[in-house]
Amino acid sequence: MTDSRGSKPPPLGRHWLVDFSRCDRIPECPGDLETMMVAAAEACGATVITSVFHRFDLPTADGQHGLSGVVVIGESHLAVHTWPEHRSVCVDLFTCSESMDAGPGIEHLRRNFAAGDVRSRMTPRGRAAHEPPVPELIVKDVS
Repeated sequence: MTDSRGSKPPPLGRHWLVDFSRCDRIPECPGDLETMMVAAAEACGATVITSVFHRFDLPTADGQHGLSGVVVIGESHLAVHTWPEHRSVCVDLFTCSESMDAGPGIEHLRRNFAAGDVRSRMTPRGRAAHEPPVPELIVKDVS
């Protein structure tokens, strides 16, 4: 659907999915990862509201612990999950702000994780209220 000027309305939000691999520095302390993620959110121009981080109880085969966390921002959220045994970190940043710039936050994390490879993609999210709905995916129990 287009607006009165003939152009599509902007998405309701933008969602970056970022995979960091070959990481040489993945924090094992939730507080260290939280500090890193809050700084990344601020580097993007986000307004940090609160955050929560968790260390998984079960260690990996090499004795390391994965972490997960989320930084709630006024513009939506920044979430992370680590796999130290694979030297990998996955991050997602969702924002409804047109002014936020994910680039500086991603670069901050790349440097701090000492990532050898970064793969990032942005997906527009949400539909304007006047657009026709997308059919829902229906999953049937086949058992």
